[in-house]
Amino acid sequence: MHARTAATLRQLDGIEWFTKVGVVDTKAAIVLGSWKQAMEACGSAAWQDLTHEAANQYCERLFERDRARFNRWKDVMLEVRPSAVELAQRKIAKVKRDWNLPSVFDETVEWDLMHLFMESEYADIQPPGFFASQSYWYANGHFPCGWKGQFPTGSLVIY
Repeated sequence: MHARTAATLRQLDGIEWFTKVGVVDTKAAIVLGSWKQAMEACGSAAWQDLTHEAANQYCERLFERDRARFNRWKDVMLEVRPSAVELAQRKIAKVKRDWNLPSVFDETVEWDLMHLFMESEYADIQPPGFFASQSYWYANGHFPCGWKGQFPTGSLVIY
């Protein structure tokens, strides 16, 4: 794992997550009012399609800029995945238990972290983007979980 990825992991590990869910403290996103709404949003086909497309777009830029490094994507992902899953599981454990949240919550957070770490691993080739922006919301106590409107116009949805 690259030093900058390890630093990202340490930074996120040192922050208490989900402390501001439902708190309207920003005009930069639409803030939902419940975990039920958040689970509906993150489980929607539209949000899952958008996050997959963000990952695909990042991969395309890597492929264009450095095919040799891109060809190591799977190996790098296998290296960072355990750290992403472990951090996600630790950070979501209490809220998942307290609110009896479905597996889509685990999957969403793990996906976000795994791709944040991948953006970090390849930051010397392609600047971090979508998933780095998602990490901002985790670090600030929210759960990024959807999009309203046609991307890239429109608004991020958080809880």
